[in-house]
Amino acid sequence: KLEAALPYGLGKTLAARFRAKAESFPEWRLRLAAGAAAEQGRLAVAEREGWLAAEARLQEALAAPDASVAIENDAPLLLALGSNLDVLAVTVGAGNVPLDLTVKNALKVCDLANRPDLPVYPGAGGPIEGNLVTAEHVHGPSGLDGYDLPPPSRLPSEGFAPDKIVELIMGRPAGEVTLCTLGPLTNVALALRLEPAIAGRLAGIVMMGGGFFEGGNTTPAAEFNIYVDPVAAAEVFGSGIDLVMMPLDVTHQVLSNPDRVRAFKEIGNVAGEVVAGWIGFFDRYDMEKYGTEGAPLHDPCVIAYLLEPDLFSGRFCNVEIETESPLTRGMTVVDWWGVSGRTPNAHVMRHVDAEGFFSLLVRTVGML
Repeated sequence: KLEAALPYGLGKTLAARFRAKAESFPEWRLRLAAGAAAEQGRLAVAEREGWLAAEARLQEALAAPDASVAIENDAPLLLALGSNLDVLAVTVGAGNVPLDLTVKNALKVCDLANRPDLPVYPGAGGPIEGNLVTAEHVHGPSGLDGYDLPPPSRLPSEGFAPDKIVELIMGRPAGEVTLCTLGPLTNVALALRLEPAIAGRLAGIVMMGGGFFEGGNTTPAAEFNIYVDPVAAAEVFGSGIDLVMMPLDVTHQVLSNPDRVRAFKEIGNVAGEVVAGWIGFFDRYDMEKYGTEGAPLHDPCVIAYLLEPDLFSGRFCNVEIETESPLTRGMTVVDWWGVSGRTPNAHVMRHVDAEGFFSLLVRTVGML
């Protein structure tokens, strides 16, 4: 089907690669099915940029730059690239919008931050089980509505995100790489299935997802990132990796009121205008939903924690993921009071210095 459907020999190239994967790896069914989703993300972007360029790109070799942080998904990537963090790669999955758009958005953000060298790897196009749930009603059809960025200057890097996560972790000394996850945990769970040893080599994962006292934002019980792929979340939380969890209980404390949005505009650079535009767009949904004067900034909490962990406080406790119940599927069952007797497996953040958080964000965006 690939050979017949895609022009300029691209289908033949992809079909040959898939056949080689099927013959070379015992996990070929997993890789083949998920790899097809990754190629869909590459090709959807390629279609906009031209098939000939896409075919040429598929033949290029990739050498990842040395760094210590890998980032899952895109918007807070802007903050990371304006900081002193060493960013190794961006691995992208479907999230608020489908994979082709999240890939395109990651490439746009890299361009905005003047980092065309940073590898951007497409990953899973949907959850391990069930159908993809997206959130265009919040973030707009593009996933980054609020400021029109130019089209990306390049195509995504060749490779499937879970494979690259394994490669980047196993190819460096244990404890050197921290993974930052800002969306569903599908790519991480697939990487763990492909190479369970990465659990013992990661420095840790700092993730945005879940909620407990605050409840959910997609269902009464579930936060979006966990709800989209609770099976993946359960596997990651059960892996033994050192986890830092940024739930809604923290993110709902950092609200983008008008003064804080104005501070981004007053930075005086394009990045500040872009961030203000993004916030101004999705503000309208959360302000109406919660009756607040601004929207919570969920994902930037992950990057802020890496830069200034003392802004946050919480507790090491057990977190289990509900995967079965139609009523509470995707719920993060946080044993905050230690009543279950289950072994703690996550550092769950509960409080944040909101003023310090926004001051950090403005300073960091100002460096771009």
